[in-house]
Amino acid sequence: MNKFLATTLAMLPLTVAAQSSVYTPELLLKLGRLGEMQVSPDRKTVAYTVTRYSLADNAGNADVWVVPVAGGPARQLTNTPGSEGNLNWRKDGKLTFLSGEGGSDQLYVINADGTGKQKLSEFPEEGLANLKYAPTGNFILYTQDVKTGKSVQDWYPDLPKADAKIIDDLNYRHWNAWDDLKVSHVFFQPVGTDGRPTGYGKDVMPGEKFDAPLQPFGGTEQLAFSPDGYRLAYTSRKLTGKAEAESTNSDIYLYDIREDKTVNLSEGLGGYDTEPAFSPDGTKVAWLSMATPGFESDRNGIVVYDFKTKKREDITQSSEQAAANIRWSPDGKTIYFVSVLEGTEQLFSIPSKGGKIKQLTKGAHNYNSFELAGADVAIANKTTQAQPADLVRVDLKTGRETPLTTINQQELAGVQPGKTEARWVKTTDGKQMQVYVIYPPDFDPSKKYPALLYCQGGPQSPITQSFSYRWNFQLLAANGYVVVAPNRRGLPGFGTDWNNSISGDWGGQPIRDYLSAIDAVSAEPYVDKARLGCVGASYGGYSVYYLAGKHEGRFKTFIAHCGLYNLTSWYPSTEEMFFAKHDIGAAPWETPQHKSYTEFNPQLFARNWDTPILVIHGGKDFRVPEGQGMEAFGTAQLRGIPSRFLYFPNEGHWISKPQNAVLWNRVFFEWLGRTLKPEVQAAK
Repeated sequence: MNKFLATTLAMLPLTVAAQSSVYTPELLLKLGRLGEMQVSPDRKTVAYTVTRYSLADNAGNADVWVVPVAGGPARQLTNTPGSEGNLNWRKDGKLTFLSGEGGSDQLYVINADGTGKQKLSEFPEEGLANLKYAPTGNFILYTQDVKTGKSVQDWYPDLPKADAKIIDDLNYRHWNAWDDLKVSHVFFQPVGTDGRPTGYGKDVMPGEKFDAPLQPFGGTEQLAFSPDGYRLAYTSRKLTGKAEAESTNSDIYLYDIREDKTVNLSEGLGGYDTEPAFSPDGTKVAWLSMATPGFESDRNGIVVYDFKTKKREDITQSSEQAAANIRWSPDGKTIYFVSVLEGTEQLFSIPSKGGKIKQLTKGAHNYNSFELAGADVAIANKTTQAQPADLVRVDLKTGRETPLTTINQQELAGVQPGKTEARWVKTTDGKQMQVYVIYPPDFDPSKKYPALLYCQGGPQSPITQSFSYRWNFQLLAANGYVVVAPNRRGLPGFGTDWNNSISGDWGGQPIRDYLSAIDAVSAEPYVDKARLGCVGASYGGYSVYYLAGKHEGRFKTFIAHCGLYNLTSWYPSTEEMFFAKHDIGAAPWETPQHKSYTEFNPQLFARNWDTPILVIHGGKDFRVPEGQGMEAFGTAQLRGIPSRFLYFPNEGHWISKPQNAVLWNRVFFEWLGRTLKPEVQAAK
């Protein structure tokens, strides 16, 4: 056994971050996590969910809270063994939600003061989700799983113990789940005067083998009722197998309850069309739309469809701003939305007929999502890199913000965050790149600190003021590291060219951007250039593997989580082939071979590896299959490189189970402690 590996197996946890005054993995797990929110019809109350996790139970539980829009004490409405979600305010001012407290998800109602809780439904036990009330209260919609395929036992009933899958087409697994031979369909059901579902649910997609909403990440935001309650819009990608794996072409479908008829409102639009939202008078519907087929990170424009003229228009087509979380103003004249801008997420508006986009808020924060609470008031989910999500009230005329909740006031009492600084660094092609630098608490510029280059995934996921429970910059800084987090080429918020230029150029300018960032910051006198590390996940993990063979001695350690090590073997084994084709540029068997395989494939440069590396991977990661991590670790071991493999057989691309999350952090920081020795040193 390699001596270094034998030593790492016996490593003790670091004590640098054991203080209660800084972030620790255990503290992150204790934090309440803000979930969905809904504003009451009278605009006086916000209902929201908070999930809290138990390390002992290895699970989380979500409960319902309310807080006045005008400000005041928050009140907890539920405290049950099952999680609550799918919040809906009825027109009578009562709040409904789905709860699993009885063993299966059922519909409950409760008064805004927490009294009068009642169970309203007896739905089938499995697959119910995404329930919404029509604004008029005459119908509900929800999604439910419908079986559309045959298992081995269906084909061969005399082999009940056969443990196999028969696969004839692509898309047989997705992100972290195998095809279970079921799809999610949209149902609607009448509601009685007492708010209880009556009769039975009607499937609006009978016989179809397609999911609505899009799986696995789509939710209630991809479903909408018209104001009169007699039409519903939903998002679906009506493709299967190889066609589904190769395309982002989802559409907005309109189902008319009276006519029992469905039409495709976005027919002819090539990319993702998602998140329909009806205008207050029901004459129009808006949605998010990507123009480029196969490009999952294209700019989201706002398309408005007019039911009278039967015409649609991208009202943001002249802008480079990408939209999210669109909401109509009460008078229908304005559409509000969230957009990434230079490492933050801000609120914007645009006239619903088209026109100039107006930035409504500024500051070093994210408004991750929002709901309107009147003509000029928004309730927003706000985070910073140092503060988890809370609700704030935002004046849309002035941008002034008023805090509404302090979900983690007790848990964060006395916790000292490190300073976060946004600086600009010149790149090798003469452009300016925003780089976040996060300093340890009690930072002393007269001392020297080890530094970590953080490589972002996506590859087009922005580094903003989001609060992460995995790659938490404050946690990294609390362990004694200066963190360098560049918004390198390929990340949104800096214009279309900056965002799109990474496609087909994974190992080109984005990698040079990383080196520009770490070189600029490590030139500071408080950074110990002899103790630099490089860490990242997904495309960030690819970057780690690539830099391990090309870093020219800069780094003393590497950590790659779910990274792409060998593009040649990854391309045909991933699941969303449109992503592979668009971002890599070509299949490995095409001639001449694309430079992704001849110049940018990390596996080709593993002959240069000479630096300790920790490899982390999940067994249910089907976007970047586990073989990528195994190839990388095997290469390091066979070449005698000090290395360790942290493998989670039941986790996917992300680590979701509480004890696994804590283990991830402990092994991560133990590795850094062994290879970088984070103790602060006096400057020489």
